[in-house]
Amino acid sequence: MQYTLRGIPSELDRNLRERAREEDKSLNEVAIAALAQGVGLGSDQIVRRDLGDIVGTWKKEAAVDAALAAQDVVDRSLWK
Repeated sequence: MQYTLRGIPSELDRNLRERAREEDKSLNEVAIAALAQGVGLGSDQIVRRDLGDIVGTWKKEAAVDAALAAQDVVDRSLWK
């Protein structure tokens, strides 16, 4: 099957061409793979995880809060 696509955004064009160069593939091969993946037919199944089950489960702990606060201290001697 052959398609003609028009109005490809320049950012998408750059990304596809860059990927083709990096993977040493043709633009056609990379575009077909991107289309297939976009509609869920890609050979590389991307595992995605919804973190909804852990939202709101953070428990405050003094040691963690102290460690995080220590990361916010600026050592002025390093900025000279």
